[in-house]
Amino acid sequence: MRRATAAVAFLVVFGAAGCGGEEAPPPPPPEPTRLAIIFPEGFTIEEMAERVKAVRKIAIAKRAVTPRLTAKAYRAAVTDAQAPPRFRQDAPVGKLEGFLFPALYEFAPETTARELVGKQLDAFRERFAQLDLTYARSKHLTPYDVLVIASMVEEETAVAAERRLVAAVIYNRLRIGMPLGIDATIRYGLGIPGTQSLTGAALATDSPYNTRLRTGLPPTPIANPGLASLQAAAHPARDVDYVFYVRKPESLTHFFTASEREFLLKVCEYGYACD
Repeated sequence: MRRATAAVAFLVVFGAAGCGGEEAPPPPPPEPTRLAIIFPEGFTIEEMAERVKAVRKIAIAKRAVTPRLTAKAYRAAVTDAQAPPRFRQDAPVGKLEGFLFPALYEFAPETTARELVGKQLDAFRERFAQLDLTYARSKHLTPYDVLVIASMVEEETAVAAERRLVAAVIYNRLRIGMPLGIDATIRYGLGIPGTQSLTGAALATDSPYNTRLRTGLPPTPIANPGLASLQAAAHPARDVDYVFYVRKPESLTHFFTASEREFLLKVCEYGYACD
């Protein structure tokens, strides 16, 4: 009985030692803390900054870690960063909207905002390099124009099968000098969220982003598009003459047509407005 007690005492005091007096290996180092942030397709820079703020709060509350990453630092890093070289001739200085690729990014608590923005820019360069811009160039569009179009496609439809059709409408309207009439550009220019209705005054406000009043493209992207919208902007649907579309009620899909009369009839039928 005493031998058993002595043996237990030995293991408690020398718990790491084996029967031959050998020391057990040290425990493995703890796994480094990894965090993640998701930027959805179509997020603006400001929405991304707010997402950084939200993820930081969750990390502090749920993971008991305090990331270096803050919304303020993210905004500053975006302001300090430059567009990829091939776009600098066309992109306004200090305007990085469109270049911050939306995706899931893992990061460590010590990751800086500059490093995260760098990852987003690298991801954008990698995706954009995959595009064949031959067709866009044949329509006298620059790579930056394609990016602007992709941002509008991203905002106009969430239906994969419609992306190339929306892009075709934009191409067709540009070709005939018709205002694009995309209200998402007006919202972006005035800072009005999608959950808020556009007033008559807002629609009548003259700005470079009012594509109801002005022809051509808005001066910058209005969101950060994903790969599918980039591909649609580079490869719009061919051989379609659509210049109008309207969203179907209680649906994410749209009705497309080349006829203004047919478009207006559908607008009335869907309950939006009747002349």
